[in-house]
Amino acid sequence: MVDPFVFYLAIFVLAIFVGYYVVWSVTPALHTPLMAVTNAISSVIIVGALIAAAATAATDDGWIAKGAGALAAALAAVNIFGGFLVTQRMLAMYKKKEKK
Repeated sequence: MVDPFVFYLAIFVLAIFVGYYVVWSVTPALHTPLMAVTNAISSVIIVGALIAAAATAATDDGWIAKGAGALAAALAAVNIFGGFLVTQRMLAMYKKKEKK
């Protein structure tokens, strides 16, 4: 029987490799839609993180869930904010320049 930690670690490492190859193989024309989807995924993560942060566990380890939820909410908020900045900058590249 495989230890669950090793199993989860293997899935995490595979997800890193798949994410790396998916992101770096995207053509530049598709980066803006990709950022929009990433922002949408991060907003779903925010909802789950807020639920985890508000969780009241019956055990003494409830602070772990609250801390992990708060950390996840903070990191996802940074990701969303950065994604919007990158998307705005990329869309500005396609605007026509104003003549003086």
